[in-house]
Amino acid sequence: MTERIAKFIARSGVCSRREAEELIKQQRVSVNGEIITTPAFNVEGTEKILLDGEKLPQIEQTRLWLYHKPSGLVTTHKDTDNRPTVFENLPAGMPRVISVGRLDLNSEGLLLLTNNGELSRQLELPSNGWSRRYKVRVHGYVDKRKLAELAKGAMVDGVQYGPVKVEIESQNGTNAWLSITLNEGKNREIRKLMKSVGLEVARLIRLSYGPFQLGSLKKGEVKEVPQKTLKEQLGNKL
Repeated sequence: MTERIAKFIARSGVCSRREAEELIKQQRVSVNGEIITTPAFNVEGTEKILLDGEKLPQIEQTRLWLYHKPSGLVTTHKDTDNRPTVFENLPAGMPRVISVGRLDLNSEGLLLLTNNGELSRQLELPSNGWSRRYKVRVHGYVDKRKLAELAKGAMVDGVQYGPVKVEIESQNGTNAWLSITLNEGKNREIRKLMKSVGLEVARLIRLSYGPFQLGSLKKGEVKEVPQKTLKEQLGNKL
């Protein structure tokens, strides 16, 4: 049985499938001594596959972790501005992992981590129908009508966003805590949508991603999802 070379690389945990495709285009991947120039290349896995002249890590059992990301860390392996990253601040003993989606520098809360780049891609797909729930502190005049309109979707700066459910949890003058649920999670989606209705996000905490919950996990802590739970929740995605 064969599979695309980028998928094989992603399953080794080196990077996501999208990143693997870029590495191939940069001619950094070889199969049995031949440089591969297109992601449209199938392998069986028995070949000698090298990345930058080095063997890929052996494909291990797929694992998933829940991580409570603190504010002030970027979700990338290497930051061009030398800001502290999530991966530099994981507890000792963690294997090489990649994130499922991202949380921006000033956002905090639940971030899923996995050693399987292909699973990361699968869990990010909007077609899963997985909702992401956030607790968001905003500053400004809260217009209930405008917030309700977001349930129909919205166009902001030429980008179409899907339906977003917003509930007011508490309000004190021009400060409020909102509960926000969405399914897509585009780049800085909540901040842009809130700005479009006249609100500034002061704090953003992700509480859940699909069936996985932040719960009582403390900032900086990591908790592995048991294999039994993983199989129950993900099924054929594994």
